[in-house]
Amino acid sequence: MNREQMLDLFNKHMRIEITYPGHRVERTATVIRQISSTNEPGFVLFSQMDESNVDAVIDEQISYFSNLNQPFEWKVFDYDQPKSLKDKLQAREFTIEDQEALMVFDLTEGEQLMNMPVQPEIKRITDEQGIYEIVQLEEEIWNVSHHELGERLVKELHNHSSGLHVYGAFVADRVVSAAWMYLHEGTPFASLWGGSTLPEFRKRGYYSSLLVIRAREAASRGYHLLMVDASSMSQPILEKQGFQCLAYSTPCMSQAFE
Repeated sequence: MNREQMLDLFNKHMRIEITYPGHRVERTATVIRQISSTNEPGFVLFSQMDESNVDAVIDEQISYFSNLNQPFEWKVFDYDQPKSLKDKLQAREFTIEDQEALMVFDLTEGEQLMNMPVQPEIKRITDEQGIYEIVQLEEEIWNVSHHELGERLVKELHNHSSGLHVYGAFVADRVVSAAWMYLHEGTPFASLWGGSTLPEFRKRGYYSSLLVIRAREAASRGYHLLMVDASSMSQPILEKQGFQCLAYSTPCMSQAFE
């Protein structure tokens, strides 16, 4: 499958048609927005605009989410139109976060990845205690609260329709590396998240093992495309494993509404 075919599938399934857990979807003539039913932000994931209406559409979304008192993320891909979209969001005091690489892997062509060994420390996490340990791990690494992430993962862990699968590397009964995956029903995609490892436990193969075990699980359930929003640190690791960069995206976060 070539890049254009993968990107068409991604746009169709993961930007236009999808409804994410904990959100309801609303479609207008110009945007598709996901409204959060939890304490987490909403987001705009897809839009169809040009220079003639971009300002009005941005103002409309700010007004809409402001009325809900819900901050929101507008995820801008490098192929989105108009090209001025990110600059216009920044001018309206959106916080422009680090660029992410959209990495996709075709599991039907992934024998090398699928046959890699998995470290014996890797185990699936199926209880709330494991989630709380992941929250502690993330907070220790990033030095910011991950309370809302923990609440969401616990809720989705008990909701089997969410497609959530969580894994960790355990050393002396402590989670030292963790990652999770969503299987998006009705699509060919499984999305990969996390992949954080405590500094003193890096370069032991845990990141790769967490990648392999999720790839195997997705393939066993009939999914054939893995996707990751990769940081600049993760991108080269994924490229070595055969992931292809389809595009770059930039999360643009609105100001909190009073």
